[in-house]
Amino acid sequence: MKVPSGYEKKFADFIRLCSEAKAKGVSQVTVAYPWVLGDTYEELVESLSRLADMGLSLHIAARKDWPRQN
Repeated sequence: MKVPSGYEKKFADFIRLCSEAKAKGVSQVTVAYPWVLGDTYEELVESLSRLADMGLSLHIAARKDWPRQN
């Protein structure tokens, strides 16, 4: 699958989080919200693929901890 256009810029913080975790020998990353991984199917797949390529597992904070979206 081709990397979505603009992915590296849009998700620079997520990419940095993964790189830093890997460099520190951490095996998992935690994100506060699932939308941190992508707004589209292609972005989500790219984010999950990057996690897998780095050998990292993913944890997402519980829905009860998310801000209300009215």
